[in-house]
Amino acid sequence: METITYTEGELPSLAKSLLEKYGKDKVWAFDAPMGAGKTTLIKELCHTLGVEETTSSPTFAIINVYQSPVGEVYHFDCYRFETLADAYNIGTEEYLDSGSYCFVEWPDVIAPILPDDTLWIKIEIIDGMTRRLTVRQA
Repeated sequence: METITYTEGELPSLAKSLLEKYGKDKVWAFDAPMGAGKTTLIKELCHTLGVEETTSSPTFAIINVYQSPVGEVYHFDCYRFETLADAYNIGTEEYLDSGSYCFVEWPDVIAPILPDDTLWIKIEIIDGMTRRLTVRQA
């Protein structure tokens, strides 16, 4: 387990460091309260992976697909999932098993189908500018 304290200005170096250290893990689950910066960190991870298009929260779309030099990148927002059946209905398992990066916000409902090697990222709000990130490999 690794714990890192950071501010928004440090996101580019944080994203680079996380991908260098944990990049072999393709499914990342982000556990954090509303407004903690899950989407902001995922945007920076996508940018670091070479995604050139604008990234945004997939709250209404549930999943956004981005193109990068390393292949497709999937960004899930499972906030609206009420049951695991909701995840099955959109083919979530196929994305998770694709070998592509999958960044998952609000992963609790789909936790039973996340791969065993999922990287868990917990973000805690320290104050208005500072966050504490804890990385746990399954």
